[in-house]
Amino acid sequence: MQAALERLMEGRTTLIVAHRLSTVRDADRIVVIDEAGVVEQGRHEELMLKRGTYARLVEHQLIADHRVAS
Repeated sequence: MQAALERLMEGRTTLIVAHRLSTVRDADRIVVIDEAGVVEQGRHEELMLKRGTYARLVEHQLIADHRVAS
């Protein structure tokens, strides 16, 4: 599925709304929005280093995925 999306998006500006953060991991820019509006933006690596909202969401999702797999 991810490979099919990547082929469709190649050479295009694409807006993806996702709850599965793995879907946006390779995006050129990730924009994190909450009730207050835009709270962070950047590439995956930058947002993880900031240890902000995006990083917390990624960590929570990894923990939840690990529990389901166990």
